[in-house]
Amino acid sequence: MLTAIRRFFECRGVIEVQTPLLMPCTVTEPMIDSIEVPGYGWLQVSPEYPMKRLLAAGSGAIYQLGPVFRDGERGRWHNPEFTLLEWYRPGFDDRALMAELADLVNELLGTVDYHDQAYGALVPATLEGDAADLAYADACSRLSGRVFVTHFPKSQASLAQLHADGETAARFELIVDGIEIANGYLETGNPDELLARFEADNRRRRTLGKRELVIDQEFLSAMAAGIPKVSGVAVGVDRLFMLQQRLAHMDAALTFRI
Repeated sequence: MLTAIRRFFECRGVIEVQTPLLMPCTVTEPMIDSIEVPGYGWLQVSPEYPMKRLLAAGSGAIYQLGPVFRDGERGRWHNPEFTLLEWYRPGFDDRALMAELADLVNELLGTVDYHDQAYGALVPATLEGDAADLAYADACSRLSGRVFVTHFPKSQASLAQLHADGETAARFELIVDGIEIANGYLETGNPDELLARFEADNRRRRTLGKRELVIDQEFLSAMAAGIPKVSGVAVGVDRLFMLQQRLAHMDAALTFRI
C-alpha cells in the first residue's frame, strides 16, 4: 500500500517531503491531545504546520507519509502512533482535492460511487460543542458506502476558508462505511484569522479544564509571508489498510503496537 501511494503521487508530480516529528509547538485544537517530550517539545499530531511553512517557501505540490502521535487514542480504530498521509495541492479548491482523494481511494480499495452529505443534514442546528461532536460521530457511524461530508459550520472550520455565506466552511471529511478516513479543506492563510482561531481554541481548552498551549509564531510568520491558494487533506493510512484487508481491529493492522 505504501508503494502504491508513493507511485500515485510520483505519477502526478507531487513531491515527497519529510518534516520533524518533534517540534517546540503543537496544535491548539481542543479535542486533540498531543504527547509532550519534556525538555524537547511535542510529538507532532500532523505535519500540517511545517508542510505549510514549506508551501510558503515555494515548495509547490507536496506530500508526507509517516508516523504521527496522539495521546489517549487507543481502540478498534485508534493507536497513539499511527501512519498519516497528508498532501497539499496549490491551485486546487476543496472540490478538486476531493476528486483526487477519490482517485487515490479507488486505486487502493476499488472503484465505487461517492456521495456528498452536508454536515447540517447530520447534526441538528440546535446542538453545539460536545453534544454536536457526539451527534456527528454517531451519524457518521451510520453512513454506508463512501460519503464526503461537506459544508461544516464555521465553528468546525478548523483551518479552512469560509464559504461566501460566512456560515459554512470549505472543509470536507471522507467517511467509508461509517469510518472517518480523511479530513481536508481549502486552506486559509490569513495570519490574523488563524491567530483568532488559535486563541479561541485556547479559550475552549480552558473551559474543558485542559492546558493552554503556546501558539506557533513561526507558523504564523510563514502565513504572513504568504501561501498560494491551496487545499490539503490528511488520510489515516492504517484505517485504509484495515478496510482493504477487511481487518476488524487496529491490532491486526500494526506490526508493532504500543
